[in-house]
Amino acid sequence: MDRKSFEEAKELMKIWGAFRASRVLLTANNYRIFDHFSKPQSVKAVSQKLKTDIRATEILLDSLTGIGLLKKHNRKYLNTPLASKFLVKGSKYYQGNIIKHADSLWLNWSALDDVLKTGKPSRKAHDHSAFILGMDNLAIFKAKDVIKEIGLKGVRTALDLGGGPGTYAIEMAKKGVSVSLLDRPETVEIAKKVTGKAGVDIRFIEGDFLYDDIGHGYDLIFASQILHSNSTENNISLLKKCREALNTGGMIAIQEFLISDDRTQPMPGALFSVNMLVNTEGGRCYSPNEMKAWLVKTGFKKPAKK
Repeated sequence: MDRKSFEEAKELMKIWGAFRASRVLLTANNYRIFDHFSKPQSVKAVSQKLKTDIRATEILLDSLTGIGLLKKHNRKYLNTPLASKFLVKGSKYYQGNIIKHADSLWLNWSALDDVLKTGKPSRKAHDHSAFILGMDNLAIFKAKDVIKEIGLKGVRTALDLGGGPGTYAIEMAKKGVSVSLLDRPETVEIAKKVTGKAGVDIRFIEGDFLYDDIGHGYDLIFASQILHSNSTENNISLLKKCREALNTGGMIAIQEFLISDDRTQPMPGALFSVNMLVNTEGGRCYSPNEMKAWLVKTGFKKPAKK
């Protein structure tokens, strides 16, 4: 046996075989499997509740045990601490919405062969509620730190541009800032529920930030994870609009996926560009230097990299 070549091939296997664990988790999340295993349960009991095939359910539960999300003892299954913390609906750090969004992405990414030929997106599936609430699932871990890093000294008014569920708007409002959140009507409807639970006062503006008025009189505009959805031309136009909406001395803070100037590293950034290829007309990940050049071009002074 050519052991060296075999070990090298195993690294390749890790890449092409990664879909299997992903698919198992996506399906388990779709069926809300983990909601049923806060206490030990048998395959028969759970398959009856879910109305699923017993053999198929057992194989799925065994695979979830194999990847570390369930424990199995005496033919009964129980959530691991990881599953209990992140995969049971209602838990503080629940990640089920972003995983449900990933299930939509699975269908869209499956058309990548065709996208490569046409250059056109393939949005076969989209669950808007899962997408927006999924953004909250992710932002809840870092919102406080991000707002602290921006610094709100002297900021009285702020715009959360394309603010999604309002996770960052909540943190700014808690600091006494008068915050407006602009997003499309269907997103604002979700954000009102999320921010309402937080007990903060947010002003909502319904619209498309690329084409509609975004308001004016802001000390801060927070643009989190929106530039990657747009073309370079649209982003320059948007930043110009932001510059005109700021008060004298105001600032814009941009949060985006990190990618190098040659667009190959880190790996998550390079792969996320593929996500934008599949799902948008002109989006991709942009490097800090690209965005810095846009800021200079649109009249911002002293763009800083944090």
